[in-house]
Amino acid sequence: MNILDTIVKRKQEEVSFKKSKVGEKELIKTIVFERKCFVLSEFIMDSKLSGIIAEFKRKSPSKPNINLLADVETVTTGYAQCGASGLSVLTDVDFFGGSDNDLIQARAINHIPILRKDFVIDPYQILEAKSIGADAILLIAEILTKNQVDELSKVAVECGLEVLMEIHTADQIKKYHERIRNIGVNNRNLKTFVTDLRYSKDIFPQLPTDAVKISESGIDDPKAVIELKGVGYDGFLIGECFMKTNDPVQSFVDFVQKIKSTI
Repeated sequence: MNILDTIVKRKQEEVSFKKSKVGEKELIKTIVFERKCFVLSEFIMDSKLSGIIAEFKRKSPSKPNINLLADVETVTTGYAQCGASGLSVLTDVDFFGGSDNDLIQARAINHIPILRKDFVIDPYQILEAKSIGADAILLIAEILTKNQVDELSKVAVECGLEVLMEIHTADQIKKYHERIRNIGVNNRNLKTFVTDLRYSKDIFPQLPTDAVKISESGIDDPKAVIELKGVGYDGFLIGECFMKTNDPVQSFVDFVQKIKSTI
């Protein structure tokens, strides 16, 4: 069993436990569930912003100590004020050190889209995402069938959430549905956790024409963003590059300034 299989197995247990504690009807009745979501795709395409979905995460299976002491309010507010097009907040507890409360805190003080970064396998998680203030959810094609992507994306859109469908190989593009506004290419192999930007470059010509295209993971050099922009990518999901430093916000600012000075 690889790490991805392990995560999904644990997520199934987690979702089952949450369902036993809080029902779907209770999630729908929350005040936050009624809020109108920010539109992630529009923020990414806004030329006044950076095009970067800046991620908050404390650890990952491959790196258990990225930034365990980071404060979610300080970091996400800094990202938002300095030109991030969106925020990505990890809510997986066991493998990434995140929590739903991290997203709740980020939502309370930011006015840009927030992507709930988690391993979504059940419609319950989508209702939960809306109830804690998310504007978009991640659907990982690697762990879902085409029918599951169809079902889950339908639930998300009906809730007012956007979807970012993440792929790792070209054959996963067939799982895409036109209701999905954003498609991401993860440069990290989720089975080995090795990153390679060639994933994004090689797959790009086959991506859906109308989708907002995002390159994810392993982007740690402003030159890579410029190069990927040249390929045709609209947005970039970047986290570890900023979070591994003592000052993630300043790291983000420096990164964006280097992009602007190079163009």
